[in-house]
Amino acid sequence: MGDAASAIRSAYEKVRSGGNPNESSVRTIVRESWSRSVLGGVDPSGLRPGGAAMSAAEFRLYRRTHPMSAARSLVQSLMLDDIADTGVVVALTDEHGRLLWVEGDSSARDDAARIDFIEGAVWSEDVVGTNAPGVALAVDRGVQIVGAEHFTESVQEFNCAAAPVHDPITGHVIGVVDVTGGRAAAAPFALAAVRSVVAAVERELRSPSVDLADPRVFAVSSAQLTILSGDQYAWVRPGGSTTQLSRRHAEILTLLQAHPEGMNTEQMAMALAEDGVDSVTVRAEISRLRRDLGADTIASRPYRLGVDVESDWQSLRVQVRAGQGLAAAISALGRGGLLADSIAPGIVDLFEELREDIRSRAIADQDVAALTRWTESVHGREDLEAWQVLARRLGADHPDRALVTGRIRVLDRRLGR
Repeated sequence: MGDAASAIRSAYEKVRSGGNPNESSVRTIVRESWSRSVLGGVDPSGLRPGGAAMSAAEFRLYRRTHPMSAARSLVQSLMLDDIADTGVVVALTDEHGRLLWVEGDSSARDDAARIDFIEGAVWSEDVVGTNAPGVALAVDRGVQIVGAEHFTESVQEFNCAAAPVHDPITGHVIGVVDVTGGRAAAAPFALAAVRSVVAAVERELRSPSVDLADPRVFAVSSAQLTILSGDQYAWVRPGGSTTQLSRRHAEILTLLQAHPEGMNTEQMAMALAEDGVDSVTVRAEISRLRRDLGADTIASRPYRLGVDVESDWQSLRVQVRAGQGLAAAISALGRGGLLADSIAPGIVDLFEELREDIRSRAIADQDVAALTRWTESVHGREDLEAWQVLARRLGADHPDRALVTGRIRVLDRRLGR
C-alpha cells in the first residue's frame, strides 16, 4: 500500500509540474479528472470559493426546496448512526456540487471544516479539482478518491466516496451522497455502502408519496402535535395542513418532545416496547417520519426534534404544574388519548406522571371544582383519598355531600375497609 501511495504521489507531482503521469500507477478515472482539473485552471495549492454567492437565509431556503431534501431523511436513517466515531461525515450535494448538508459527529465535522467541506461550499470538480462528489457529478457514476488522488493538496489527508442520485422521472442527476473523512472512507466497503444507500434513496423517490415537483413539502419549521383526541393523532403544520399519524409515529414524536436532550436508538427502542424493538425498526420508523413530515423534523445523534413543536399533552402538563385552570385541564385530558391507549413503556410513564401531577395538585389545592372534575373522570373515580378531601371541602350542608359520602362508602367496601 505504501508503494502504491508513493507512486500516486510521484505521478501527482509530475502533473503539477506540467508532465504526464505514469499511466500504470494512477487509475484512469483519477488521471482523467486530473487532466480536466489542469485544463480548468484549478489551483492545486489551495481552495477557492465557487458557485453563486448566497446569504444564509437564501441558502436555507434553497436547500429546503431542493429535490435532495427528499433524500435526506433516508440517508440519515441508513448512515448516520453507523458512522459514529469513524471519523467521517455524510454529505448531500446539489447537482452543481454545492454541499447542502454535512452531518456526523462534531469532531468529524470540525476536521472537514478545516478544508472548507462545510454546508454551502461548492465541491464540483471545476472548483476544487479531483474529489469524490465532484468526479461523481462529472462522470455520473460512483467513485472513491483516496489521499493523494485528490487534486488540491490540502485535501490529500482525506478520503471520500460518492455516488450520484437521479430523478426517477427524468433520469437527471439531482445531487450526490458522499462520505468524507479518514481511514473509514478509504475502505472498500465505503463506496459499496454509498451505492447501496443511493439505490434505496432512488427507490424512495419513486414512491407516490414523494412529490419532487413540490419539494417545499419538506420545509417544516414548527407544528402542533395532537394526541389526546381519542385514537386520531395528528401533526398540523403552521399553514394548517394536517398529517394523520399512526400510533407508533405519535409515540415517537411524543417521546422526543418529552426528552428534548435527545434519545439514542437503544433508548428509543426500550421506550417503545417492554423488551425493546429492533434497532433497524427504530431507524425505519424515523425514516418514514422524516419522509412524511420533513427531513428537518427529527435530527440525529441523538434523535431529537429539529423543529419547534407544541402539543396538547405538553401544554396540559405545563398548565397543571403551574396550577392554572386545573378543572379545565382535567376536562382537556379526557380519557387520555394516546397516553391511555399506548402500552409503550415510555408513554405509560408519561401518562402516570401526568395523572399524578393532576391528582396531587387537585388534592393539595383542595379546589372543589378540580376535585369534582377529577373524581368524575375515568382517572379519579376510584380515588378514595380525593373523594374524602372533596367531602371535607363541601361541608355538611352542601347538596352534593350525600352523593360524595355515598361514593366513599362504596369505595370503602370495595377496598375491604
